[in-house]
Amino acid sequence: MTSLRRYWPRWAEVLVIVKPATVIGWHRAGFRLYWRWRSRPPGGRPQITEEIRQLIRRLAQENTGWGAPKIHGELLKLGFQISERTVTRYLRRVGRRGDPAKRWRTFLHNHREAIVAFDFFTVPTMTFQLLYCFVVIEHGPGKSCTAT
Repeated sequence: MTSLRRYWPRWAEVLVIVKPATVIGWHRAGFRLYWRWRSRPPGGRPQITEEIRQLIRRLAQENTGWGAPKIHGELLKLGFQISERTVTRYLRRVGRRGDPAKRWRTFLHNHREAIVAFDFFTVPTMTFQLLYCFVVIEHGPGKSCTAT
């Protein structure tokens, strides 16, 4: 080693793969990229205006049966370019609309012809035997309940 050092005084530079100055340069470059990225102008879609927010809120309150697709369609008819997903996100922030009992009555009224309820249960008798019961009830306008 000492003879190598005598003939080639810079032999230690070859053994060091990465010099401390190189690592410091990488850190500086990394911080430059990071802060350039942090200070870039915001991109993406513009935020919805307060006018559109108030309109979404008003449409949701006055038409409790409307969901995001219907409100989105009405906004498009009025000339507002907004996505249905944005309307959905904003409706979630507004919260539940209307009376839940009224919504359930409306659902039952609209689907009464297609709703059938059934149940299967057992009934013990006085002699400790089991009766197996299967009950089907059809809901509909002007129909009496039918048990089978």
